[in-house]
Amino acid sequence: MRFRTILLVVSILLLAGFVALNVDVFTQPSPLSLGFTTLNVPLGLVMLGLLVLALVIFLGSTIYMQSRHVLESRTHTRELNAQRELADKAEASRFTELRSYLEAQVLAEQQRETALGTVLADRFAQQQQVLLTRMEQMDNTLAAYMGELEQRLAQRSAATVTHTLPHDSNTTLR
Repeated sequence: MRFRTILLVVSILLLAGFVALNVDVFTQPSPLSLGFTTLNVPLGLVMLGLLVLALVIFLGSTIYMQSRHVLESRTHTRELNAQRELADKAEASRFTELRSYLEAQVLAEQQRETALGTVLADRFAQQQQVLLTRMEQMDNTLAAYMGELEQRLAQRSAATVTHTLPHDSNTTLR
């Protein structure tokens, strides 16, 4: 229990004990003036009744304020939960937006890579064709040089063979 509640219960018990010890004095009638008339009533009981009435009013107002506080608390909690849900939905939509943006970027990057791959393959094929053409030209050039060398060698060997054969003067004059 709270300190205030314990203090209130102890105070009520002390007051009840005081009244129980002095019941004779509290119930003794005495004249009481109300301003326009005078009544003969026990003053102790009137004061005790007013104290109980003040206590009831105090407790009622305390209960009213606490219940109002609890209701306001619940209202604020509901509003906070509603705002939290809105924030969560907004955050989720931002994540969804970000995800779709990233997916679009990835798709665009894949398309760029595909296009670059196609361009690169075309250029590679062109370079390969140029290289094959040059190699073929080099083969033809080399074959031509080889043929020319073979022809020169054949001419030289024929010339060497004719120089080394004995010359018959009769055969040459005829």
